Amino acid sequence: MQLSDLHAGDVAVILSLGSSALSVKLMEMGCLPGEKVEVRYKAPMGGPIAVNVFGYVLGLRKEEASLVQVEKCL
Repeated sequence: MQLSDLHAGDVAVILSLGSSALSVKLMEMGCLPGEKVEVRYKAPMGGPIAVNVFGYVLGLRKEEASLVQVEKCL
């Protein structure tokens, strides 16, 4: 499952990131495998997504969020 597939309020654990230069940037911002992430807000119509990761809120484009593979927590 991709981070972009989650809904507001969902909590997940990051499994992996795609292989691109943007993935390195995401890892520098705290999106590391094993880290919990909570979706705070998801804009309609494929807009940006705000997630709480590593103690702060991070805004991502849908294309960026689709690079992050997650496993949804129950």
